[in-house]
Amino acid sequence: MIFRSLDRFRDHGLLLLRVGIGAMFIAHGLPKLLAGPESWAGLGKSMAYFGLDFAPAFWGFMAAITECGGGLLVALGLAMRPACVFLVINMVVAMATHIQKADGFVKVSHPAEDGIVLLALFVTGPGRFSLDALIERWRSPLRSGGTRAIKEG
Repeated sequence: MIFRSLDRFRDHGLLLLRVGIGAMFIAHGLPKLLAGPESWAGLGKSMAYFGLDFAPAFWGFMAAITECGGGLLVALGLAMRPACVFLVINMVVAMATHIQKADGFVKVSHPAEDGIVLLALFVTGPGRFSLDALIERWRSPLRSGGTRAIKEG
């Protein structure tokens, strides 16, 4: 009975989850992004496991920008579903890298857990307290033929 009363806080829970996981991705991605081309090349070498052994600095940069930028988008709830797709791809590459290096279950489980959370967010959507929802609410009257007064300044 008490747990059922928490249903009204579902969107609050999604906000907490989005901001928390988004912040973690930013915290992991920003140092990679700021590390520069040499570090990106090392990170991008993981793509060789998928037969993409060219331009490792490009792939490393893409991974870093996906983690940092994708984390920001997830936290804000802006274009969250596309961000989740790119972050899940990043997590698949991370899992494959740890598996190939025989790093053990603990190293493989972290990107797997993140991937599961991201897939769940992809399915559920960003929730009511997100920029996506705000934009949708703003656009809804325009789609239905209504007008919206815009305040200036």
